[in-house]
Amino acid sequence: MQPSASPTVIDSRSVVALLSRLRSVAGQADPLPLYAGLREMGDVVPAPWGGYLVTGHRACDEVLRSPDWLALDHAWRARQPDDSRWSTPSSRELEQTLVALNPPEHTRVRRSVNTIFDRGTLEALRPKVRRVANTLLDTLIEQAGDGDADFAELVGEQMPVATVGHWLGVPPEDFDLLRSLTHAQAYAQELLPVKRQLRAADEAIRGLRAYFTALVARRRAEPGDDVISGWLRAWDALEPDRDLADEQVYALAMFTVIASLETTSTLLSTMVWTLDRHPRQRAWLRAHPTALADAVEEVFRYDPPIAVTTRYASRDLMLAGTPIARGEVVHTMLASANHDPSLTPDAHAFDVTRRARHISFGGGIHYCIGAGLARLEASLLLEAILRRLPALRVTEPPTWEPRLAFRRITTMRVSVR
Repeated sequence: MQPSASPTVIDSRSVVALLSRLRSVAGQADPLPLYAGLREMGDVVPAPWGGYLVTGHRACDEVLRSPDWLALDHAWRARQPDDSRWSTPSSRELEQTLVALNPPEHTRVRRSVNTIFDRGTLEALRPKVRRVANTLLDTLIEQAGDGDADFAELVGEQMPVATVGHWLGVPPEDFDLLRSLTHAQAYAQELLPVKRQLRAADEAIRGLRAYFTALVARRRAEPGDDVISGWLRAWDALEPDRDLADEQVYALAMFTVIASLETTSTLLSTMVWTLDRHPRQRAWLRAHPTALADAVEEVFRYDPPIAVTTRYASRDLMLAGTPIARGEVVHTMLASANHDPSLTPDAHAFDVTRRARHISFGGGIHYCIGAGLARLEASLLLEAILRRLPALRVTEPPTWEPRLAFRRITTMRVSVR
């Protein structure tokens, strides 16, 4: 790889100021100029707290795909200070999920669910997801009447939990609880969480553990033809210790829910908001429904729900001309990389007619297991909106939560007539 054009010395105060702006409500509402500011600092930018921010597409893609860069696993977290964020209960709980596993553990767990959200599963889910989309739009229409209603709450938040909840066999009366716990747990995966957020994440992870261990125990006692029972059978064949097998299934079920809910909910609202700001493209899509899949990919590229992921160097490495010592972390700025003009001409522009390229689902062995499901939900919801609600308009700009890694729209009011 060619050496980065980054300056040899970067003022840490400039980095702090830019990230502070990006984490604010205003920065989340309009992040593109701030992503551009990061890229202008270089492909690899020293982070004020240690480690590096990786801003360009080529360098981010290398980190995500190369086996030299590892997820923040138990071994790495155990080397961190006892009073660091990595010692919190919510952080430790994530150690056993796919997001924090490396080979061979990651390979073993991934193989146990190698058919998760494959083509057959997604096709079987399609009728249910379509019904969910239309039912939620019915509620939106009723609630909005001749005024407006909160799309984020009534549709964006509800569709992912209804979809994955149905797939896992979770009772609908538990959906609100899981949404609440998932939102709070996400703070454990933020780039720069504050103590208040970590306390909320710790409380949430205890709730998630209690819920999903009980769910697994019920399936163990009364196995059936459902996903969790199937995982139990798969792990019984892999792990002779039944308690350890149950623990693996708990981690899979919990991770599937938190990965599905937190990201897709914002993506669905972002999709509507972005198209609202581009009415000509929305009208073109209505006349060209075969382009829906490309439009969804462009939404993922333009405004991904996960903006940052983190890896550490397995050995001394060079990244875009910058030496990275063994054990040092790098934060891949996915949203910034998606807007790198070396990847996409006119990357700042939203264009549903392009064949979008992006790294919003990650890359390599940690490529998002739920990518197909997210695409299915977004495509079917967009198709239903264009067909049923041609007059849908955003009446108040979205309210964004001040975050860095996981973008989240909390409210977005729309009219439907």
